[in-house]
Amino acid sequence: MSTDKKLLTRDEVPEQLTWDLTMIYPSEEGFEKDLAFVKESVGEIESWKEKAFQSATNLLTFLEKQEEVEKAISTAYVYSHLKSDQDTSNNDNQILNQRAVTVYTEISTALSWFEPALLTVSDATLEEFYQAEPKLEMYRTHLSTLRIRKDHVLPAEQESLLVQASEALGGYRKTFSLLNNADLTFGKVKNEEGKEVELTHGNYSTFLESSDVEVRRGAFKAMYKKYIELKNTFANTLGNNIKVANFNAKAHKYSSARDAAMSVNQVPEEVYDTLVDVVNEKLPLLHRYIALQKKALNLDEMHMYDMYVPITGNAPISFTYDEAVKETYKALAPLGEDYAKILKEGFEGRWIDVCENEGKRSGAYSSGTYTTKPYILLNWHDDLSNFFTLVHEFGHSAHSYLTRKNQPYVYGSYSIFLAEIASTTNENLLTEYLLETYTDKESQKYILNSYLNRVKSTIFRQTQFAEFEHMMHQADQNGTPLTQAFLAEQYGELNARYYGEEVIQDEEIAYEWARIPHFYMGYYVYQYATGMAAASALAKRILNEGPEALEDYLGYLSAGLSEAPIEVMKKAGVDMTKPDYLYDALETFEERLEKLEALMAE
Repeated sequence: MSTDKKLLTRDEVPEQLTWDLTMIYPSEEGFEKDLAFVKESVGEIESWKEKAFQSATNLLTFLEKQEEVEKAISTAYVYSHLKSDQDTSNNDNQILNQRAVTVYTEISTALSWFEPALLTVSDATLEEFYQAEPKLEMYRTHLSTLRIRKDHVLPAEQESLLVQASEALGGYRKTFSLLNNADLTFGKVKNEEGKEVELTHGNYSTFLESSDVEVRRGAFKAMYKKYIELKNTFANTLGNNIKVANFNAKAHKYSSARDAAMSVNQVPEEVYDTLVDVVNEKLPLLHRYIALQKKALNLDEMHMYDMYVPITGNAPISFTYDEAVKETYKALAPLGEDYAKILKEGFEGRWIDVCENEGKRSGAYSSGTYTTKPYILLNWHDDLSNFFTLVHEFGHSAHSYLTRKNQPYVYGSYSIFLAEIASTTNENLLTEYLLETYTDKESQKYILNSYLNRVKSTIFRQTQFAEFEHMMHQADQNGTPLTQAFLAEQYGELNARYYGEEVIQDEEIAYEWARIPHFYMGYYVYQYATGMAAASALAKRILNEGPEALEDYLGYLSAGLSEAPIEVMKKAGVDMTKPDYLYDALETFEERLEKLEALMAE
């Protein structure tokens, strides 16, 4: 699909290339019925506040009512947001979605008393409830997970005060977002044709991929000029956001902000430290890849703005959607017949909204809830990147499908820590399949470089961010002011260590911290790196060890929230508290780097 082709209207898209939302509700009458039921339940849910923990029977009755209400509102919300996203210009769909969001907020508010109340109940009382009402046993893991914070909850009045202050204390993230996304403009820069074009967040990466060094340099300088002009403001928003995280952690008796963030997800802190240690040990591999890029681009000097130029030219292979579907079955064949049946149900049962159309939300995602199919939104173009997107999103959908099939509602989703592993495992299997299938030199070079680039961006770069994020929290905790000068000095040194001597450290890059939204998300980025590394280890195990490895992997896809994420991964064959899976992933990186080096030398 060429970029200059006129987009189809929603009505012009062939039905077989759209998702079938009648599988959620045959008509909007079902949506209205669920929405009305949830609205009517608000008062009843609130009335349980005084009696839910009076007896085992009461607690069970409340939990069953909560499940019924949550199923209804999440079904209505998913239906309305999918309808809204398929054509954002359709006003009726927008209204439908807004109504669902409003009721979602109402019922969430009505349910908000439960978790704080649960944390005040003694272990002995809960144990008595489990003995008195056997049906409560199913909820034991769920309630225990919610009670992880039990030792970190303050008296009710103090908690209430912190909640009331949270909007003001959390304002730094909002300020950054408004400044970065709404107020900041970067002016005009020259494109490859010499035309003046407005530089935006959206087109910045396109400029950095240009084969013209002046275009790359111009965009890089223009982008960072604005951040450097506002360096003190950005240091203030970021520094205070970290100060708030440290304050909240200390107030709730955690040893650190990292301890607070990771313990809630039941992930030990050693996972973080192991990631940083192993990636630092293996930085020479990244330096080798950068040296290869420099040589391939025939550069005397390599700057930070040269890092994203493709070194293998235009893609020698591309796929139509129908071709990609056929190849997906082959690429994911190592996942077995049961997985193939899920693929078949998804492709033939219209889980996927394929085509770009006027008003359609950009990008791609997998979305659904316990009562729906795990739908996939695409904006298909005939290229290799979209093929990877397809198998990635299907990884999420198959994960959701198997979790819901094998778990009761209360355990029928999965943690963020595990979410990207299934999707990235599919990417790794596709890479392996493509390397075995497309054996001509240009295809091999393109596929290898595509893989190496993803590892550079996901394992190396996100670990760099994770290391910097932790340094900032520790510095503030130790009383070091997070000034722009301190942040720039620390980031500049870190960037030089990660990218090595082959790259000239342009002074602007020391201010990259100012433009990274994930630094406001509290120990989130490390999960991209751990997820990709775990996926690499799993894909290798599935390909090399056969049925037993596959059974373990399908166990992970089916586990949901029934166990802590680390335990789920151990059963799948990857112990993320140990460094082995990281060495394994970076060993694959080294093997493929050697292959690309050899091909580029021919």
